[in-house]
Amino acid sequence: MGIQMRRGVREGHRPEFDVRRTALGFVLLALLVCGAGLAARTVLESAGRHPAIVVASVVVLVAGAVALLRRRRSRRAAARAAAAAVETAYEVVDAALEEASAAEAAPVSVAVPEQARPVDYAAMDPYDFEEAVAGLCRRDGCPDVEVVGGAGDLGADVLATTPDGRRLVVQCKRYTSDNKVGSQDLQRFGGTCYAVHEAEVAVVVTTGEFTEPALDYAEQCGIVCVGLDELTAWSEGAAAPPWYAGAAVQPAEG
Repeated sequence: MGIQMRRGVREGHRPEFDVRRTALGFVLLALLVCGAGLAARTVLESAGRHPAIVVASVVVLVAGAVALLRRRRSRRAAARAAAAAVETAYEVVDAALEEASAAEAAPVSVAVPEQARPVDYAAMDPYDFEEAVAGLCRRDGCPDVEVVGGAGDLGADVLATTPDGRRLVVQCKRYTSDNKVGSQDLQRFGGTCYAVHEAEVAVVVTTGEFTEPALDYAEQCGIVCVGLDELTAWSEGAAAPPWYAGAAVQPAEG
C-alpha cells in the first residue's frame, strides 16, 4: 500500500511563497518601529519639560553602572588578595618546616663555661698582693675598702667594713712556701690590730703557711689565719670569706 502525498507538496521542492505571512511580518515590524519612535518622542518631550528628572535618572543609571563595575573589581581584588594570603601562609609553613628539620638535623651544642684561671698569688709582689686581697674584699661586698700597707702601717695592710658592719683589719704576708708565718708575726699584729686599728675582725692572709705556735696564738686572740689553700678557695668561690669565721675575740690584758 503506497503512502499518500499532500497536494501541492512535491518531494525535493521548497514550499511556495506565502503573501499573507510576509505581509503580517512587515506590519509587525512597522508597529515596532512606530512604538519605538513614539517612546523616543515621549522621552524627548518629557526631557524638555522636566530636565532635572532626566538628569537625575541618567546620574542614577551611571552611578549604578559604576557601582556595579567597582563591586566586580573589588570582588576580583579580594579574590586575588585571598589567594596571595594563602600562598604566603603556605610559604611560611614550608619555611618553618624546613627550619625545624634543619634544627633536628643539626647537632646540639652546649655552652660550657670556661674555667677561671687560678691566680698565682705567690708570683705577685707585696703591693700587688695587697691589692688582690682588697679586690676580694670588694668583690664579696665590703664597702670602704682601703689599702694602707707601707711604712708605718702598724701591721694593717687593708682596712674595710664587712657587709654586716664590722670593722675589718687585714695583714698580708706574701711569703714563699718555705717561709712560714711565725708566732712573732702574729704577736706583732695582735698587739696593734685591736688597740690601734680597733678591729672587730682581724685577718692574716699569706701565700705560705703558718707555724703551729702561730696558729695557737691566733686561736687565743681570735685572729683568722688564711693560708694559700684557704686563699685559693676564697678566690675561686669555694670557701666563704674569712670574716664569716666569726667576730674576733680580743685578747685579755695582762
